[in-house]
Amino acid sequence: MSLSPYWLRDNCPCAECRDPRTGQKLFQITDLPADLAITEQAEADGQLTVTWSDGHRSRYATEWFEQTAAGDGRTESGKRRWTAADFARGLPEADWSAYLADPAERVAVLGAVRRSGFAVLRGVPAVEGQVLAVARSFGFVRETNYGELFDVRVEPQPNNLAFTSVAIAPHTDNPYRDPVPTLQLLHCLRNEAEGGDSGLVDGFQAAALLREEAPADFAVLTRTPVPFEFRDREAELRAEVPLIGVDGLGRIREVRFNNRSIGTLRGLGAAELDAFYAAYRRFAEITLRPELRLEFRLAPGDCLIFDNVRLLHARTAFERDGGRHLQGCYADLDSLTSTLAVLERRLDVLDTLAELFAGEGAGEYLGEEVTMAQHMLQAGALAEAAGAPDHLVAASLLHDVGHFGGSGLELMRGADNRHSHTGADWLAHHFGPEVTEPIRLHVAAKRYLCAVEPTYRASLSEASEYTLQVQGGPMSPAEAAEFAALPGAADAVTVRRWDDLAKDAAAPTPAFEHFRPLLGRLLGLDGLDGLDG
Repeated sequence: MSLSPYWLRDNCPCAECRDPRTGQKLFQITDLPADLAITEQAEADGQLTVTWSDGHRSRYATEWFEQTAAGDGRTESGKRRWTAADFARGLPEADWSAYLADPAERVAVLGAVRRSGFAVLRGVPAVEGQVLAVARSFGFVRETNYGELFDVRVEPQPNNLAFTSVAIAPHTDNPYRDPVPTLQLLHCLRNEAEGGDSGLVDGFQAAALLREEAPADFAVLTRTPVPFEFRDREAELRAEVPLIGVDGLGRIREVRFNNRSIGTLRGLGAAELDAFYAAYRRFAEITLRPELRLEFRLAPGDCLIFDNVRLLHARTAFERDGGRHLQGCYADLDSLTSTLAVLERRLDVLDTLAELFAGEGAGEYLGEEVTMAQHMLQAGALAEAAGAPDHLVAASLLHDVGHFGGSGLELMRGADNRHSHTGADWLAHHFGPEVTEPIRLHVAAKRYLCAVEPTYRASLSEASEYTLQVQGGPMSPAEAAEFAALPGAADAVTVRRWDDLAKDAAAPTPAFEHFRPLLGRLLGLDGLDGLDG
């Protein structure tokens, strides 16, 4: 395996190089020696071990090398480009109440916005300001000179053509802003007017067609800065960017397209201006192709969420006296993407835990009469039966997660596997300290109880007495006093007592699925209920 030394060392996953909780690096690239080299490497048991010229040793899971570059998902490589016919069977949509109640439904909606550029939520209460609740269900509202939210309806003195009844051609919003709001939401409150249908065009698809049909024109639009401008009594905004933004590899990353806001190009020669306008016209013609335009009508309670640096949105003209009222707001893709990733990660961790309990959990538990899974499930059940709060039930259930991966065998061979810390560090990527710190301290709690309660040690099982010696034996008076002062120490002692009792092979033991809703609550998978209405 041919490897770049600096790339490999920069990605060393050990606790000396990365904080085990945050994953952030603990060194600067300039801290590495200028003549860094690999002196030895060996592959065994699914791991590559590398010894470095400065004496450091790194271990990498071999499957890590097989991971492909995912990028940030913002370029065309992370999108599903589309035409109107691709949605002949229906739009990506969900009911608002289902979206709030079901994390998997939220993942589907947010994933559609990320991949296809839009989704529609149906049944959102048709009351003013509700669009803000939709935006806050996945991120933060982006306030602009239009305010926190804006009304899309006929205004007597409009400062934007959107606030009239005329037809609006496909465009992106706020191209004159830096940074531009990357998401827009439009929530329908009323729509009895004749006309006023909504339209969407995939700007990435239009740009890709331009690249395929006229590559020279595509190149012109990716390199020519275009001045976008907006001004009224309260604001004067300007941004100069190409109509089509690409990344360093030439992949389409952004489209800003709004003929109403393009200012005067200056500093270019006649030939350059001619080339720009020819390319601009060709691109505009592509965006107007009927097969690219997806048209639909928003009904009261519908909320459209769409990518404002990818999709061009449009509107047909409508009768000025008809009742049409939408409320909109802006948000940003990074918060939606973050929420989506966290939701997927939290659902994944529940699935991973279920697999661990069903798989390795069926194995022997340190010489006790119960399996590892039975022990942990019984501890969780004891905490639940005692009326413990959710975080202590979870800590009791998950206290021995650090044994998974075979480390329990090391402990029985006489080597302290520090499973309490390993488990707490892994869980800290998903759960808060109210869950992880009692787990981190539950081994120390056994040593503490042996020091402060004369009768406690006699109650330990034979296996637990053995591991006590491996883990350091009873605490000294000074160690016990230091432990008792730690945040989470009292909870760790409580978890420890349920840990000691959870070794009865005859005791009824619930399945892992019994605890899944509780773990979901702690992971924030039901945290949107308060947004309804």
